[in-house]
Amino acid sequence: MDRTLTIRGGQPLQGELRVFPAKNSALKLMAASLLTAEPVTLTEVPRLRDIEVLLELLGHLGTRHAWEGRTLHLHTPEIIRTDAPFELVSKMRASFNVLGALAARAGEGTVPLPGGCNFAERPVDQHIKALRALGFEVTTEITEQGVAYTARRHKPASGRVVYDLPTLGGTEQALMAAALGGEAVLVNTPQEPEIVDLCNFLTQLGAEVRGCGSSILQVKGKPVLGGGTYSVIPDRIEAGTYLLAAAATRGSVTLTHVEPFHMDSLLDKLAHSGHKIETGKDWVRLEATPHPQPFNVEAREYPGFVTDLQPPVSAYLATVSGTSLVSDRIYPDRFTHASELARMGAEVTLKDRTLMIQGRTLTGAAVEAKDIRAGGGLIIAALAAEGESHISGMRYIERGYDDIENRLHSLGAQIGVRVPELSLAAD
Repeated sequence: MDRTLTIRGGQPLQGELRVFPAKNSALKLMAASLLTAEPVTLTEVPRLRDIEVLLELLGHLGTRHAWEGRTLHLHTPEIIRTDAPFELVSKMRASFNVLGALAARAGEGTVPLPGGCNFAERPVDQHIKALRALGFEVTTEITEQGVAYTARRHKPASGRVVYDLPTLGGTEQALMAAALGGEAVLVNTPQEPEIVDLCNFLTQLGAEVRGCGSSILQVKGKPVLGGGTYSVIPDRIEAGTYLLAAAATRGSVTLTHVEPFHMDSLLDKLAHSGHKIETGKDWVRLEATPHPQPFNVEAREYPGFVTDLQPPVSAYLATVSGTSLVSDRIYPDRFTHASELARMGAEVTLKDRTLMIQGRTLTGAAVEAKDIRAGGGLIIAALAAEGESHISGMRYIERGYDDIENRLHSLGAQIGVRVPELSLAAD
């Protein structure tokens, strides 16, 4: 049964927090571990629902895993099944990325159309285009649960992929498909840190990847890949959420174990809003101004403002006096948080896929998180609001934020979790 987060707002966040490694990167590295029969170890992996779902899926395919604290040991000596079950893939979009790895290692793989957060249409056409360009035979089948895709490899992946637009998932799919004995050139690829992390991981396993961090990637795979230990990059989304929470509550927070240059766009916006920002090699400090200035923001490809921080920054701007405009060119309809912010007194108007925000004092209310990052935004709003808020939809929040109630509590937030009582039917 879904829990409810209870927050009494108005308390400035203060203190220091260590940022966890990136969930969005860890998931793709876990999928890529299917490419090798050797053991792989990922250090300090966040213990999130999405991680557990993918572990269950990998176990179905033949992966053994063990936790040692937050260190995750993975070993797939052989692929025992090549079909991914709908009940797992339907829970999380990132699970679709096992398709290329399965077909590269086992010769074929079948994966249903993925699920996940329902804030926008997110097609897989660029995934399929990439696999076909690399020589895979890709077919579709209509099942009782929906569409399922089967990819078959008749020879090592080889070819040139020109993406219609920079796509994270489609690029990750092609990188995994080509890393095992293939050879590929990928054109118009995104430059997100998570792509670079996957490139570095595949390089450690033995593949050659050139152009990391650019729009053109060259992959020369190896027939057999090795294993090893790898450290996942810090989570720029988690870090950004806590910085925006500190700014919204007019507090002062230091985050450690971060990559500041991964957050350049956010840090620039917060500085222009009037907050004092300091950075070091692996830390960021924000000291909030009591009277921040509004700003406009458009979520876009890296190094632009990341789409996953669009709902959190909308919540922050709802606390800032003045007018702000927020749009999202990655997911133009990603505004499930807007109506919930309005329940807290936010003055928001959505028109032509642009959210106009007139900042004001927010009031606690009962709201519902309808996806992961909308939940992050509602938590920020609740922390800044007057009075008490109750946030349902924890099943989404827990997919992206590890132990968030205790981490916020360590920064001084008045926060708790309420578990609904089970009602028993009368005899």
